[in-house]
Amino acid sequence: MSTSRIPFLKGHGTENDFVIVPDFDNALDFTAPAVARLCDRRAGIGGDGLLRVVRSAVHPEAAAMAAEAEWFMDYRNSDGSIAEMCGNGVRVFAHYLQRAGLVSAGDLAIATRAGVRRVHIAKPTAPHSGSVAGGGEITVGMGTALLPEGEVTVAVGDRSWPARHVDMGNPHAVAFVENLAHAGDLLTAPTVHPASAYPYGRNVEFVVDRGPAHVAMRVHERGSGETRSCGTGACAVMVAAARRDGVDPAVTGRPATYTVDVPGGRLVISEHPDGRVEMTGPAVIVGEGLLDPEWIAIALA
Repeated sequence: MSTSRIPFLKGHGTENDFVIVPDFDNALDFTAPAVARLCDRRAGIGGDGLLRVVRSAVHPEAAAMAAEAEWFMDYRNSDGSIAEMCGNGVRVFAHYLQRAGLVSAGDLAIATRAGVRRVHIAKPTAPHSGSVAGGGEITVGMGTALLPEGEVTVAVGDRSWPARHVDMGNPHAVAFVENLAHAGDLLTAPTVHPASAYPYGRNVEFVVDRGPAHVAMRVHERGSGETRSCGTGACAVMVAAARRDGVDPAVTGRPATYTVDVPGGRLVISEHPDGRVEMTGPAVIVGEGLLDPEWIAIALA
């Protein structure tokens, strides 16, 4: 990796925060330790993960999607591990592309390791009470939820709950609990049984009801610990809650929409009769700067 100054931005979607590094030509080689140092909240910039902005055509994992999506979101968790998808990250990624003048409001496609995701960037509106400064509403097509068969159990301490296995391009175990405090501190990953159900790790969501079609959640994201929000997790929660409530749009022929509160804000998730899941929420760019060459050299040592 070059030790010249590297531009970066900081952004978040419902307080799920990211370091954004524009690398259009795929010139930077971020090792897992370098990503972990960059995302360190005391010794680095700090974030739940890294969003690297690369043209699909020049990235070997995205070249096959280049005709459909010009831009590839190379997402890494805060520990440096590679993730297939990040719903909040896609919104922030799209907001960056618009802010940089690379795309306009409206529809666009973004390549991810979980496939091409369709995004709609709403046209700017006048600020209103309760709006988030610097970010508008962005809707992301999150693909189709898969519901693998088999019983799953989640445990924290001496408590355990049945959970629903939901795959949103990355794996989730969704447990409905009486109190979100029962999730514990989420500094370490909750135990999931059988472990064989998740050979590559999993995100774990704890969910309580707030009202009709309205739930709240906390999440432990693999590779990041507890985060303030998880977009794919909110989608998994919506699908699990709908099935628990006896709602399946494929059967009723009508879309279902749930409000999902996360510690960092609120997301609106809809599932359509054809299986498409869409997520709508805000995205914010906080600021931008340059990584110091001396720090980069130390981080890569």
